[in-house]
Amino acid sequence: MNYSLITLQSRFRHVVLADGDAPRNPIACNLLKSAESLVCCDRAAATAFRLGLTPTAVVGDGDSIPENLREHYAELWHHIAEQDSNDLTKATRWTMSLPTFDKQTDNTVCYLGATGKREDHTISNISLMAYYLDEYALNPVMVTDYGWFVAIHGDATLEVLPRQQVSIFNFSCKHLDATGLKWKPWAFERLWCGSLNEALGTEVQFHADGTYLIYRTFERKG
Repeated sequence: MNYSLITLQSRFRHVVLADGDAPRNPIACNLLKSAESLVCCDRAAATAFRLGLTPTAVVGDGDSIPENLREHYAELWHHIAEQDSNDLTKATRWTMSLPTFDKQTDNTVCYLGATGKREDHTISNISLMAYYLDEYALNPVMVTDYGWFVAIHGDATLEVLPRQQVSIFNFSCKHLDATGLKWKPWAFERLWCGSLNEALGTEVQFHADGTYLIYRTFERKG
């Protein structure tokens, strides 16, 4: 599978907005404003409304959304009380249930605002990208103000920029290698071991037998 760069011209049909740090990077902001469907996690709806956006739905357990916001936009609010999954997962399942979502033609969901604020939420949300790939057969993309994560299973070709920073986080690979990186990767047993690699040219090819996350920075190393 091929994974293109994300630029100012990139667009995703389905976006989930979480209640972490609100997007500020122009690329992330464009993705938020151009989405065909925008599902917000609880209080993230306040961010959407502040930016002049009307969500498709606001989903969550209701523990953080202000009462006045919930009442004012009652037609958009969907309360899911179960605590076996977090609001990001509830919003993901809601997105997949939309009539406009067709997994056969476009199984990509873009996540914004999913990092920042509480570190435990950040780690959980990032790790869920691998879970959504394995369990829901989604192509999850998490975009921050500094770069983006993609979840991958097996072989892949990534479009990159020379000197772009590339980090690899192994979840289930027993074998993993790649061409086009400054340092040769392997099936790392610790999450930190594959971080802070660097692209040599415009393409990186991965060969792997399991699931892993790739993070690419928007800015190249100076």
